[in-house]
Amino acid sequence: EVQLQASGGGVVQPGGSLRLSCAASGFNFSNYTMTWVRQAPGKEIEWVSDISTRSHRRKYVDSVKGRFTVSRDNAAKMLYLQMNDLKPEDTAVYYCAKGVTRGQGTLVTVSS
Repeated sequence: EVQLQASGGGVVQPGGSLRLSCAASGFNFSNYTMTWVRQAPGKEIEWVSDISTRSHRRKYVDSVKGRFTVSRDNAAKMLYLQMNDLKPEDTAVYYCAKGVTRGQGTLVTVSS
């Protein structure tokens, strides 16, 4: 059974930073491109970032380019999202995903 558990969310002021983590299990993590998506209150799911199996390719939605960095540790089956210079519009529940399968999310609130 695929399990994806995101953590590291919290409340942060604009301009602050957070690092999200995602623990994966139940599949061969190193064989899959992994994804971060988010869902802001009252809005649809938004794709945020992808990272290829060996981290050679990393893609970001335009709104987070230059502020967010995705990374992974295949040995530990962990996915990360370093978020810097956070903005109120980054407020959302963040999920890690394998394809269309999402795990439990973590809430990020950016507010002064």
